[in-house]
Amino acid sequence: MPAEFCIGIDLGTTNSVLAFAPINEAEPLIAVLPIPQLVAPGAVEKRLSLPSFLYLAPDATDPALQVPAIRNAFGVVGEYARRIASEQPDRVVAAAKSWLCNKRVDRQSPILPWESDAEVTLVSPIDATTAYLTHLIDAWHAEFPNAPFAEQRVVLTVPASFDLVARELTKQAAIAAGFPSDFVFLEEPQAALYNWIHAHGRDWRKSLKQDDVLLVCDVGGGTTDLTLVQIQNESGELTMNRLAVGNHLLIGGDNMDLTLAHTASQLFAAKGTKLNAWQSVSLWHSCRMAKESLLRGKSSPESYPLSVLGRGSKLIGGTVSIDLPRSTVEATLIDGFFPIVGRDETPSRDAGSGFQELGLPFEPDTAITKHVALFLNEHLPTADGQDTTAPLTHLLFNGGVFNAESFRSRLVQSLASWDPNGREPVVLGGVEDLDQAVACGAAYYVWTKHHGGLRIRGGTSRSYYVGIESSGPAIPGMPRPLQALCVVPQGMEEGTQTQVQSREVGLKVGQRARFRFFSSNVRKQDKPGTYLRGWDEGELDETSPLEVELSACEGEQVVPVRFESRITELGVFELWCNSSRSDQSWKLELNVRE
Repeated sequence: MPAEFCIGIDLGTTNSVLAFAPINEAEPLIAVLPIPQLVAPGAVEKRLSLPSFLYLAPDATDPALQVPAIRNAFGVVGEYARRIASEQPDRVVAAAKSWLCNKRVDRQSPILPWESDAEVTLVSPIDATTAYLTHLIDAWHAEFPNAPFAEQRVVLTVPASFDLVARELTKQAAIAAGFPSDFVFLEEPQAALYNWIHAHGRDWRKSLKQDDVLLVCDVGGGTTDLTLVQIQNESGELTMNRLAVGNHLLIGGDNMDLTLAHTASQLFAAKGTKLNAWQSVSLWHSCRMAKESLLRGKSSPESYPLSVLGRGSKLIGGTVSIDLPRSTVEATLIDGFFPIVGRDETPSRDAGSGFQELGLPFEPDTAITKHVALFLNEHLPTADGQDTTAPLTHLLFNGGVFNAESFRSRLVQSLASWDPNGREPVVLGGVEDLDQAVACGAAYYVWTKHHGGLRIRGGTSRSYYVGIESSGPAIPGMPRPLQALCVVPQGMEEGTQTQVQSREVGLKVGQRARFRFFSSNVRKQDKPGTYLRGWDEGELDETSPLEVELSACEGEQVVPVRFESRITELGVFELWCNSSRSDQSWKLELNVRE
């Protein structure tokens, strides 16, 4: 049965959104799916977003916690789960998306809610992600029962900085929820840019010209994602080419909520109330709602009431309350996350104590402006015929954090202070709702693929390498030196493959062996076949290694091979090892077991 709809899904750290459009219409008629969800026991409402929270209720079979036509195999998903987090934080899973890219933990094991003291069956980050996507699929079927989700053209967005393992884990969750096997990943900043293009139609070329450089700054609930795009001219037509993406930065709304919780705890202390650990987590969730209320725009109230439930005999009356002023919130968050800094200032990498909890690896420096400065210094292109970098000409905001005008203004002010002539970048406007931009842009991307519209070029955001052990005499107690061979260049397009032009490499077969992979977002000139016999600190990042026993080949233990790299339509990297002596080949796939 042919697909009837294009579907774009923004799997957000804080909220998830599903947008869609009829695939065969001459114009992209994009809409956002209203999602039925529990807002209170026994009360179901439709909302345009699904909060990415999972409540592990004591009795999940309670009829008051059911939503018609929505499965809740793992627990209650959505608005009620978000609200109950301030009262029962040890039963609510939050920020599962951030946990998917946390290399410090086993992301396939039941570890969430993290360090919960409740008598609850824990779930893995993959389980929680599957629960959110299952809810969205069930909501789709409730609205369009005659258009099965698995038969539609589906795009799922991920952070541009998601590594291969995080993408593979997200893929597992999507397939488990019921996604079609041929669904496609799209990077969130690109989706936001597609949404801006859709908002302006054919007139988008009037806002940009050849050689303009655009920064997409996406600060969401859990991450900060930075992407540079350059406008180029090909055969008289303006095109967009992605130049670079930033590192995966765990800075966003979650950090801001924790910061406000710390500020609020001091206000509670001033009233003689010292909060315990459980109340502090509860306060963190309450501050999320306070931030969203106080920074939503002109209609924001002057203050927001914060309450925490009492525990113990010293808390009289059961609850304690304060009013959190909007002025305090703005001053705390603007100066804490968007300080005015010099262009050459870099984020602090001080790890602090040698012993740290194995929670989410938040960035030690929360100054987003410092991270933006470092990113631009590393990736702005060189101006034609000059030794200086090209100026940043345009800026596109994305992410729920930038719904607050004060944050947008401060970032523009910072970027202007770095320009030699004090010029502000032109802010690309015309986007009504930043919370829906990524999902709508993803749906528009699918529609353009079907109808032959503009495609932002970029391919892989990183170059990839395999570690090759050097030959030579062994030294007692010392590992052999490791070389890195580039097998995927930065920018390799999805759905393509390349023969790696290098000398033969020995492949261990018939025995268990460990294969090491590396990536880089700064070595842009490396081509397939480039050998690195050494590299500077920070140039290469090691991804999860692969330990596997490859099938034997006529009794040989080491087979000479040459490499062939493939990037699937899903954006997944496959490395094929082709024997130089026979037609036998081995495919190395990522090991997502920790």
